Amino acid sequence: MKDNLIDELRAAYDAQLRGVTPPGGGARIENDGPLTRVVGWHRGFVTGPRDLGVYGAELDALIARQRDFYAARGEAVEWKTRGHDLPADLTDRLTAAGFVAEDSETVLVGRSAELAADPVLPDGVALRRVTARSDLQRIAAMESTVWGEDWSWLADDLSARIENAPENTVVLVAEAGAEVVCAAWLVFKDGIDFAGLWGGSTLKEWRGRGIYRAMVAHRAQLAAARGVPYLYVDASADSAPILTRLGLHAVTTTTPYVWSP
Repeated sequence: MKDNLIDELRAAYDAQLRGVTPPGGGARIENDGPLTRVVGWHRGFVTGPRDLGVYGAELDALIARQRDFYAARGEAVEWKTRGHDLPADLTDRLTAAGFVAEDSETVLVGRSAELAADPVLPDGVALRRVTARSDLQRIAAMESTVWGEDWSWLADDLSARIENAPENTVVLVAEAGAEVVCAAWLVFKDGIDFAGLWGGSTLKEWRGRGIYRAMVAHRAQLAAARGVPYLYVDASADSAPILTRLGLHAVTTTTPYVWSP
């Protein structure tokens, strides 16, 4: 029975979640054969259907064209692959073209109505929806601390998303006094049965207190209230076990292949 559910969720994922939402801020979407790519973002982004339908030398040429397109712009590019993509040698050919695999994540899908609950937060921590530029910069600073690298680009990215689709972008912070201790966002797409769970990073000293779980529960509430039946997330190795315990199901894996000039 569970296998049937996962096949159903994976099929819905492939049918509805292979595109990309225009991030705004001057970024644009282009197509090249079966591929969709983002131009003018913080770095290039390429995605495609489960089966690209091109093979061998033709696939090599398609890959090289993306690499050379972004090279001419002086930009890095991420090619988003999934574990059940076809042709099966896609990732080998990306590697041969100079793309480097980053950490794999697990694609998890769950029913929003089953995940929805009133958020339970530690004493002194409050949840708030934010749109102000100053708050988005505070989120970027917190993410930079969590990941140990410069995430200042995130403030621009979230700001553009909010400006481009204010009703479809819900950015949340958990705050202890004036400190952002966790941030997460929920992204809707018009006409799609899925809402995306993104972010969810928590400062190290605040982990293990249920803040991440509260963020998921509240975002599920928002999705259920809007009549969106499914939530999905690309989960890290740290987050995947938590999300699985909360009731999401692993449907595939995703691995970014990145080329940098």
